Amino acid sequence: MKKILLTGVAGFIGSHTAAKLLGRGDVVVGVDNLNDYYDPARKEANVAEVRAAAPDPDKLVFHRADIRDEEAMEALFAEHDFDAVIHLAAMAGVRASMEDPRLYFDVNLGGTMTLLEAAQRHGQPLFVFASTSSVYGNTKVIPFVESDRADRPLAPYPASKRAAELLGHSYFHLYGQNFTALRFFTVYGPRGRPDMMAYLVLDNIFRGKEVPLYNGGQMHRDWTYVDDIVAGVVAAADRPLGYEIINLGRGRPTLLADFVRMIEELAGRRSTLIDRPMPAADVEYTYASVDRAKELLGYSPEVTVERGVRTFWDWYRQAVLGGATQ
Repeated sequence: MKKILLTGVAGFIGSHTAAKLLGRGDVVVGVDNLNDYYDPARKEANVAEVRAAAPDPDKLVFHRADIRDEEAMEALFAEHDFDAVIHLAAMAGVRASMEDPRLYFDVNLGGTMTLLEAAQRHGQPLFVFASTSSVYGNTKVIPFVESDRADRPLAPYPASKRAAELLGHSYFHLYGQNFTALRFFTVYGPRGRPDMMAYLVLDNIFRGKEVPLYNGGQMHRDWTYVDDIVAGVVAAADRPLGYEIINLGRGRPTLLADFVRMIEELAGRRSTLIDRPMPAADVEYTYASVDRAKELLGYSPEVTVERGVRTFWDWYRQAVLGGATQ
């Protein structure tokens, strides 16, 4: 049994990670500030759902706190002897980051520094950091490999994540802090954020929400089901690797137009997405090389896009539509 600090526990990937850790008997000290990037009630429901399904609900300890709050983070590290920190909390979204770049750096870089500083004072627990495939920018190296310099981010969000990766190297170099940065590729699945494409397509179909389809859907994404991502995250929390950067994706890109078509077929309705030019912060292709993840983490993504989309649709139909599709 391990004791793990999990930031962003109430979010999409965080709630699934908590469920996985609790399922194997770990103690999860979860932190989330329940901000209003999307409805905080949804995040509270995520925590309640995970707690209700846990073999031992008492092993999930929830703290509503901000990772930038030095006193609160210091108190948590002082109270608990953590074996690992899984740091998922962040301001997310490439396009949204252009509207408030200062906030993105404050949370994503400043918050990470606060946690790393506390870790130095309290035993240096292994540190797993959630990064993003967006750090690769408009790279011409396909598939994306971790040896790419990744020094041309296209928006403040990936710039803040790349900066935090580099900060992690500083703490490894100076103090020997184990720091693994995991670059996530287009995660989707149940409890997904409402601003994610799979969710948006269904909101367009059933709620008439206006949703853009960039570049006519002629963009490839390495869609990766949340359970596969979580398997990689938990494996990283079990392995002190020094300093590593590791891609977590499926390694099989799918055309966005085809992804939308799968959702439409399951819903039995056509969407009315609005064609828009691709934003300057976006790219036409994401494609993960997962060789390093396989070697270092034993990572082996199992969920096909077809199966993952069906599972997401089943969840949306029950959780969002209440089982009704008419």
